[in-house]
Amino acid sequence: MSIERVREYFKKYGIENRIQEFDVSSATVELAAKALNCEEYRIAKTMSFHLHEKVILVVTAGDVKIDNKKYKAEFGAKAKMLSFDEAEELIGHGVGGVCPFAVNEGVEVYLDVSLKRFETVFPACGSSNSAIELTPDEIEKYSNSKKWVDVCKDMN
Repeated sequence: MSIERVREYFKKYGIENRIQEFDVSSATVELAAKALNCEEYRIAKTMSFHLHEKVILVVTAGDVKIDNKKYKAEFGAKAKMLSFDEAEELIGHGVGGVCPFAVNEGVEVYLDVSLKRFETVFPACGSSNSAIELTPDEIEKYSNSKKWVDVCKDMN
């Protein structure tokens, strides 16, 4: 189970007990916000893309969408999301629980600047009913992200 993989990963940082598990689904931004009783924009959604011969994850705030022009300018290719069936095999986490922690070797993580607006955000932890509250600095540290990017539509 993916959440156990994330829990084991977080043990080396001593934060495995910060994982929250719910009796309800947190598989979408809307459901996660309800489970956590917080605003949707504070949900850190992890989106998965094919990029040339590899898989990348882009973590964004819950209220933004990928801007195709910005994405192409940053990564040199059109945004092509993984299919539902590819996610678990290629990332190590299934849809609804995709997160930037304890991912398969070779998967690169990028963090969108939309996350920096908040003191804390809530990414999933490998299952469709889990999350952890982290600061932007913590998500950067624990995700082993490559860098911060600006690939989302401007927020208004």
